[in-house]
Amino acid sequence: MKRTDDIIDSLVKDLKPVAPRTLERRLALDLVVTLAVSLLLMLTILGLRVDMNEALMLPVFWIKSAYNALLAVVALLAVYHLARPDGSEGRFFVLIAVIFLAMAVAAAIQLMMSPGETYRVLILGSSALHCPFLIFAFALPVLAGNILWLRRAAPTDLRLTGLIAGIAAGAAGAWVYSWFCTENGMPFVLIWYSLGILMTGLIGALIGPRLLRW
Repeated sequence: MKRTDDIIDSLVKDLKPVAPRTLERRLALDLVVTLAVSLLLMLTILGLRVDMNEALMLPVFWIKSAYNALLAVVALLAVYHLARPDGSEGRFFVLIAVIFLAMAVAAAIQLMMSPGETYRVLILGSSALHCPFLIFAFALPVLAGNILWLRRAAPTDLRLTGLIAGIAAGAAGAWVYSWFCTENGMPFVLIWYSLGILMTGLIGALIGPRLLRW
């Protein structure tokens, strides 16, 4: 018994108390830094959309921005809860479904109000083939920050945590990309933006069990 007590004492003797809200502050700092990196990359490589002054007056621009921002916030909150051993995703999948459904309704309304000859542009635009990959590229700094932050925490469902951390990063990357993208079709955003976000989520699910092991 004495030996066991000695072992326990040796394990805890150098432990220092963690300041309150340390996890939250680290998450906020990581998010600010990685999002800034992503924005800087976008501005350096692509720049803002050429019609930004006009775009700021368009409701579709703000709907696109809000879609990505809401997905990112909901996913980040779920990641924060999953970072603890007793944490869960809560209502993450329900909220994501509601946001996606709302965007689907907006896309359907835009199609119904538009002439048939514009459907191809509204759905495919001129950048469908590379849009998801650019979103994925701009999401990588945020995904790396999320993974590094989670390695300091204690998630237990590593695949689920990686998936949602990837979705959060993908949505953040999509929000960054939206400031360059000139596509104004809500169906385009629903399909191709969501695909880029999902791609990043799947990558997160793959690397989560490998990089988040205790």
